[in-house]
Amino acid sequence: MGRDPPVVTVSPAQARADGPGAPVGDDAGPGGRWARLLRVVPVPLALITMIALVGVVLGRVYAGPLLTRLVVGAAVGSVLVSVAARRLPSWLVAPVSVAALAGWTALSLRLAASHAGLPGSLGEVTADAARNAIPRLLTAMIPVEPAPDTVLVPLVAAWLAGLTAAEVALRTGRVLLGYLPPVLLYAGAVYLVGPNADPAVWPTVLFAAVAAAGLAMPSGQRTPASADPAAGLAPAVRAAVRLRLLAASAAGVAVVVALAAVLAPVVAGQVDDRPVDPRRYVEPPQVESLDENPLIRISGWALNPDQKLLDVRTDAGAAAQARIRLAVLSDYDGVTWRVGATYRNAGRILPATSTAPDTTTDRVRQEITVADLTGRLLPAVPTPREVTGARVAYDPATGTLIRPEGLTPGLRYTVTSARERPDTNLIATANVPAGDPVARVLRVADGAPEQLRRLATQLAEENGAPYARAAAIEDFLAEHYRVTADAPSGHAYPNLAFFLFGPRNGGGQRGTSEQFAAAFAVLGRLAGLPTRVVVGFTPKGDGPVRAADALAWPEVLFEGVGWVPFDPMPRPDEEPRPVEEDFRPPPDDPPPSQVPEPTAEPTATPPAEAAPGPAAGRRGPGPAVLAGGGTGALVLLVGLGLLALATLRRNLSRARLERGDPGRRIAGAWRELTDALRLAGAPVGDDLAAAEVAAQARRTLAEARAALAGGGGPVVPDGDPSSGSNAVADLPGGEFDELARLLNQVAFAPGTATPDQADRAATLAGGYVSALRDARPWWRRLLWRVHPGPLRWRR
Repeated sequence: MGRDPPVVTVSPAQARADGPGAPVGDDAGPGGRWARLLRVVPVPLALITMIALVGVVLGRVYAGPLLTRLVVGAAVGSVLVSVAARRLPSWLVAPVSVAALAGWTALSLRLAASHAGLPGSLGEVTADAARNAIPRLLTAMIPVEPAPDTVLVPLVAAWLAGLTAAEVALRTGRVLLGYLPPVLLYAGAVYLVGPNADPAVWPTVLFAAVAAAGLAMPSGQRTPASADPAAGLAPAVRAAVRLRLLAASAAGVAVVVALAAVLAPVVAGQVDDRPVDPRRYVEPPQVESLDENPLIRISGWALNPDQKLLDVRTDAGAAAQARIRLAVLSDYDGVTWRVGATYRNAGRILPATSTAPDTTTDRVRQEITVADLTGRLLPAVPTPREVTGARVAYDPATGTLIRPEGLTPGLRYTVTSARERPDTNLIATANVPAGDPVARVLRVADGAPEQLRRLATQLAEENGAPYARAAAIEDFLAEHYRVTADAPSGHAYPNLAFFLFGPRNGGGQRGTSEQFAAAFAVLGRLAGLPTRVVVGFTPKGDGPVRAADALAWPEVLFEGVGWVPFDPMPRPDEEPRPVEEDFRPPPDDPPPSQVPEPTAEPTATPPAEAAPGPAAGRRGPGPAVLAGGGTGALVLLVGLGLLALATLRRNLSRARLERGDPGRRIAGAWRELTDALRLAGAPVGDDLAAAEVAAQARRTLAEARAALAGGGGPVVPDGDPSSGSNAVADLPGGEFDELARLLNQVAFAPGTATPDQADRAATLAGGYVSALRDARPWWRRLLWRVHPGPLRWRR
């Protein structure tokens, strides 16, 4: 029989001194503590290094070293807390480590907020970062500025990985299993960086080397029997155990070698490949529908010129007249111009864009305070380089900004811009780019009117060079059209055709800067020029920027120069010339010279022979009878026509108010109201919201009643049943708002309207129509019911 294994005894005092994980045996003598330290330190050090390398990989897409330093601090803190708390029960380590995490997170967020220049208390910054950390991190612009919301997720993930790895590797002694959290975190960092940085070759090699070194070091959990697991067994049993251990080791080595042989080529082949950017699956910040086409806001601003939108203070006095850009519209589908930009969350410092070699750049620094401007688009002098005081998202292609949270009155921010001034001597001879890179700004939507194509062709034929073509379009618009503030909004193909070729006495050939800029851009694209439309403001120095300062202008892209603005607006002191003087589209019918001439001269008409009939002396009806009969027939026809119109109008109102589901009836009631406003000479603009239409309706009714009373006509008392409009005819402001709310409910919550709400809407609309009709002069009230307008007005 074999001998029993030697027994090593340890005194209670020594056990208490060394702790539960302290080695026994040879380490108890002098120098034993150093040997014990060499066995305990390598694994925590390997874990710290592996997690710190995660910060190195992520730091390649961040601006500055702050993120890497914070992740290294989280790695050191999480592992050292677990090492220091190794004597505590396992259930107590997590609360202690989480408390330390809270302290380190608070300090890190304060440092990041100070670095990014964000205002607000620590609580506000922390709450905002907790709500928006993940979406802002995945939509941030590269390089990512270390801000509270962009460092919170990496920081917390690094700490939790260090806590989990240290507890598994140090407390249970399963080092390989403890490597799992750092490995998963490292893989996630590499995937998140994706194609936005070069392959992380050296950090990955160092990561693997440190992990291997941690496994190669002896474990701190050492016992006398750990040197030979078969010690103390019988010789035959000991030999069998050693044989099994050798076979298991050989099988493990074979599996590792086989996996390396199979996976190594695959992994090596992926080193130079560009991985898929995970950010493509996350929707970046979007503009509101109001901001998708801010061009339609020009007409509304033109009607309210004194509305204060911004307040501007410029440091550089020489640049005080620089235009402030709000939006760049590059996409046109024949109906509307759209922004179509891709915005990414950005920090204070915005990425620089390339400029033409001969372009002069001026530094412009402005402090802007928002007043009545709404939406998300953030005004700035092009091209912004630094923004403080507001969190922004940026589109490098257009150089425009948005505030994802939206604009609020009193918002104050500072923008430092690089205002570009191209060399004007190069523009006259510059060419325009072509091909796929600029296909977006060259695209002409289907359905362009033939008149627009003829005009663009005529201007292009007379001017060969790109700049000459652009200048010809600019001069043609400035010399032939008139600016009016009350021109209707719209820049679809039919609107532009009416603006360019409509009769002057019918409202054509006049518009706001919306029509001038849109017409220039469309004609430019038809002439082969890459164009876009810009909406912004032209401040008159420091101080308030009002709605009258809003402007739309076109820009043309030239090679080697960049985007050049043009001004197609007419000069204030020049009278526009008729369009027919310089452009006369060919008629659709062939000219008379092309009509085939007759082959023979027409013969004279033979004299009419006397038809057989009554005697010449017999006379027909007299002139009085013929005149009376003709007049009676005409009156009868007019009466039948008026009766038909009145019947059709009444049937239209009934169909709107009584037929269909509740949502359709509410929409019909709203159309009754808008038709009434149009009949009263106060048409509703397409850019007005429901609440604004309700306010206009209330104002129109009040003005009509005041005009009727002032003109000596009868004043219809409010709520008088004899007036034919019942008590609803007075329609106080709350009931106007109620009708607008019902319309908004139908538009934004389809299917939720009830029949009672539809009945209420019909009552309100009918009462308002009756009240407005009764407030008109007597002869207009007669024509109201037979006016054919509502039957033909497009919906």
